[in-house]
Amino acid sequence: MKQKITKKMPIGEALRIKPEAAEILFEAGMMCVGCVMAQQETIEQGCRAHGMNNKEIDELIKRLNKK
Repeated sequence: MKQKITKKMPIGEALRIKPEAAEILFEAGMMCVGCVMAQQETIEQGCRAHGMNNKEIDELIKRLNKK
């Protein structure tokens, strides 16, 4: 069973679990997936830094786990 991506997961870990998540993050305006901070920053922190609200973050997490 594949590990589920959560908003508390570091971006770098999410990309290791599911490399194709990079495309979804790019589409959401998060061009920072290659940034050094992405190794430590959670998906939620990255989303907040890009101005996303709770609903947008939850939708992004659903998309990351769906594909």
